[in-house]
Amino acid sequence: MANLEDVKNVKPLDNFDWDEFENGGKVEASKEEQEKAYDETLNKIQEHQVVEGTVISADKKEVIVNIGYKSDGIIPAAEFRYNPDLKVGDKVEVYVESQEDKKGQLVLSHRKARLQKSWEKINSALENDEVIQGYIKSRTKGGMIVDVFGIEAFLPGSQIDVHPIRDYDVFVGKTMEFKVVKINQEFRNVVVSHKALIEAELEAQRKEIISHLEKGQILEGTVKNITSYGVFVDLGGVDGLVHITDLSWGRVSDPHEVVQLDQKIKVVILDFDEEKKRIALGMKQLTPHPWDSLDPNLKVGDHVHGKVVVMADYGAFVEIQPGVEGLIHVSEMSWSQHLRSANEFLKVGDEVEAVILSLDREERKMSLGLKQLKEDPWKTIEVKYPVGSKHTAKVRNFTNFGIFVELEEGVDGLIHISDLSWTKKIKHPSEFTQVGADIDVVVLEIDKENRRLSLGHKQLEENPWDKYEKIYTPGSIHEGTITESMDKGAVVTLDEGGEGFATPKHLVKKDGTQAQLGEHLPFMVIEFVKDTRRIILSHSRTFEEVKDDYKPHKQHAAHKNETQKIENVQAGTSLGDIDVLAKLKADMEKGENK
Repeated sequence: MANLEDVKNVKPLDNFDWDEFENGGKVEASKEEQEKAYDETLNKIQEHQVVEGTVISADKKEVIVNIGYKSDGIIPAAEFRYNPDLKVGDKVEVYVESQEDKKGQLVLSHRKARLQKSWEKINSALENDEVIQGYIKSRTKGGMIVDVFGIEAFLPGSQIDVHPIRDYDVFVGKTMEFKVVKINQEFRNVVVSHKALIEAELEAQRKEIISHLEKGQILEGTVKNITSYGVFVDLGGVDGLVHITDLSWGRVSDPHEVVQLDQKIKVVILDFDEEKKRIALGMKQLTPHPWDSLDPNLKVGDHVHGKVVVMADYGAFVEIQPGVEGLIHVSEMSWSQHLRSANEFLKVGDEVEAVILSLDREERKMSLGLKQLKEDPWKTIEVKYPVGSKHTAKVRNFTNFGIFVELEEGVDGLIHISDLSWTKKIKHPSEFTQVGADIDVVVLEIDKENRRLSLGHKQLEENPWDKYEKIYTPGSIHEGTITESMDKGAVVTLDEGGEGFATPKHLVKKDGTQAQLGEHLPFMVIEFVKDTRRIILSHSRTFEEVKDDYKPHKQHAAHKNETQKIENVQAGTSLGDIDVLAKLKADMEKGENK
């Protein structure tokens, strides 16, 4: 039904003939004009707007609402569940979804109207910094869910109170005041804060407290929060921080070791910043420094006991008493000259005895030593490791020129590569042994000043070259196997032991072919040099007719034969014998010319 006011506003048709109407004549009007005139008696509505309507019917399933349009709208009763007292005649806000559906029915929504109005209220609250009320529905990750005007908003845990919240569940079901702090229009997310209300109230109080603060002032406060880096203390409206290093003169790994939540403690103001509102507090400063109570009779050389509190690669910090620490440098942990990580010797929590190496009470520094508890092994090195003595050492590492071994902690020695074997030609120590293995050694030389030992391994055995000198006489024939072949000759391993070298010229067989690797053949010794451990061999000489037979008892014959052999060797040797043999030849020729 149209309102009376709407009827009053109805205007007559412009072309209506009133004279004819008064005279009883028939007035003609088109259907369109009649509909137009009727429509003008109704409210003008637009879709997607919120309008006010009147409840004309309501039951358990649906509510019919009149908005002054040509048809009424039907709304599910569930949208009015929040208002169980709804009755006919009540004014309600509705959202016009469509003027008519496929059936010509007006489509309305009360829920969307409430939602839109709620968003308008929330946006207004943010713009105008208004205080609104909300109902805390439930707890969620990181905070709470709050119902504000029918919209679910998020209340972060950090925004509930100025104090850290330990039990979120006590707030569920409460109605509290909030401020809207953030709105995401795209995702329709709302963030509210209760803390903002409290902070505004506390700001004036905080300024008043800070204005009266002074460095060195002693105050009483309550432990408000404990973190890994320190303790926050409530000073009565303003918070200060006691850094973990200012809790105790001793090292503190966890502030819980010193204080507890809600504990009343006395603190001293170390520093404060009015602009940044930061207040630095201290607890240890209220007690005397432990260094001041250190035993005055304690001196360098004394033994002390302590506990390892901190480890570093370069050393360990040992707490002698709370607040008094000394450093054991890694170089003072062992007599060994090889600096390693301190973690190889000690770990946090170890109880140790140490010797005071230095003590500076003014600078509050102390250096300690562990190795000083043991006698320096180099002090009497010549007694325990005299030259010629035999020992078992452990291979520590290799170099190109030898092997470093450890006889005991702090006593190292070097085995030169030339002192590993009498007979084997070793290119690298790794061919002979491996790191971590045990090796027998004999002390060759002691350098006490530089803390070095020269060691040998081959010296544990008799020098076989003393025996070879008698066996491998020039002109003698011996069986051997070619074990290594190269362009300038071959290495021959002799059956009696030792190795010799033969040039390609002396590897020619009787049939004119060249002797090959692995062949076992007779060889004649044409040169033996004990000093350089060289044996020069020839296979071809075993079947060739030699013009001058070996006559070692005749010096002249020996010289001639030696000169001939040297010339033959010089033609193909590659083992470093050229200089030695050339010199030998020159000496013999010099002797002949005299």
